[in-house]
Amino acid sequence: MAIFKDKHYLRVKLDKETDESLWMQCKSCGELVFKRRVRENNNICPYCGEYFFLTARERIESLIDEGSFTDISKPIMAADPLLFQDTKPYPQRIEDAQEKTGLADAIIIGSVVISEIAVIIGVMDFRFIGGSMGSVMGEQICHGMEEAIRNQCPFILVSSSGGARIQEGILSLMQMAKTSVVRAQLAEQRLPFISVMTYPTTAGVQASIASLGDVIIAEKGAMIGFAGRRVIRGTIAEELPPNYQTDSFALEHGSIDRVANREHLREELSNVLRFFVRQ
Repeated sequence: MAIFKDKHYLRVKLDKETDESLWMQCKSCGELVFKRRVRENNNICPYCGEYFFLTARERIESLIDEGSFTDISKPIMAADPLLFQDTKPYPQRIEDAQEKTGLADAIIIGSVVISEIAVIIGVMDFRFIGGSMGSVMGEQICHGMEEAIRNQCPFILVSSSGGARIQEGILSLMQMAKTSVVRAQLAEQRLPFISVMTYPTTAGVQASIASLGDVIIAEKGAMIGFAGRRVIRGTIAEELPPNYQTDSFALEHGSIDRVANREHLREELSNVLRFFVRQ
């Protein structure tokens, strides 16, 4: 049974935003902000400092040396092996997400340069069915790590995910093991894997590949954890700490190595890459 197909693959381009509106309202402080000013400020509200969501394309642009991106994503997209349907058929959800994002699935794999160091990078996009990891994302992550091995260069994964994709059932959960196996091959080659957790990094992604980095950096404001607060509270019948599943909680308890402000994230990655890669 085919898990994914290559028909009608959508080629990713780092083109500019097509939305013609010039202004946006910050949901935190309510201020009306000029969109260009927000973009130039790393998608951070200039009035209150609240972070706006970054798309995968915006994230890539913010981290890499200008003009260095080459899309190396495999030409595949999700099929419907379980014939899954809730309020709408799974293929319709895929098509809707593709139309909304311009992506074939919830991750982009690219060959890039960061501070003059060649890197393979994978960046998730939460807009695509909650950045969930199905068969295609698992295959793309493995492909990215295998490309890093072929090119003998570091691999960076930027996570923004609600976890495993329920529409693919056990096939989705299998990606946790699959990506972990290829990650071990990366380690055998002594190639660095840098994991970047953003808001949110949860469930199957957090429990597997995102937590396996040689260095794990969380963007300030990241949500990091497995199940949601309400589910955990109901399961253990206890109140949770106020800062539970925050970047500070994860750092305090050793789940991550460092927290970086968005505007300093590229610099943090550059420093880590220079430590590992001596040119």
